[in-house]
Amino acid sequence: MPGRKRTAGAAAIDPAAVEGWLADLGLEPGPRVEREGIVAWDVTLDGRRRRDLRATVILDPVIGAIVWAHLAPPIGDGLRKAYRILLRWNEDFPFAKFSIAEDGRPILAVEIPQRWVDQDELGLALARVAGIADRVFEETRGWLWIGGRVPDGYGARTGRSESLLRRFAPRLAELFDS
Repeated sequence: MPGRKRTAGAAAIDPAAVEGWLADLGLEPGPRVEREGIVAWDVTLDGRRRRDLRATVILDPVIGAIVWAHLAPPIGDGLRKAYRILLRWNEDFPFAKFSIAEDGRPILAVEIPQRWVDQDELGLALARVAGIADRVFEETRGWLWIGGRVPDGYGARTGRSESLLRRFAPRLAELFDS
């Protein structure tokens, strides 16, 4: 994009490499979407508590990568309270950003600068998103389900991201302490 310059010595990241990294991390990415040099893939993460968290990996070969997830459907009533919660979480969880999308959905994002983008950092970012979603699970239940009631059998199945979590949880002890 005009006006952006690549960091000296930083090599562009090949989207095919990112697809390989996701596969090696045990994740099945959705189709590659490309627009103006920016590439994105959807993945579904299962934390130890939070299941079916839809996340998007966005690769800008010049800036880096972002992993972001919609934590819940649009927040209708109680938006003011939700803002306070998101602001608190911005302090509670370093290396993550919380915000509200234009359509009102709460968003969790983890950024990776271009110079650090590799399979290990991408895996760490994805595990961080899953771990944070687990940590805020109780507080987001009311956003996810009427009355905050978790559907029967919700956590009964084996999580599809378990190998990712096993690999990175030791490095994210603040999120996976139990």
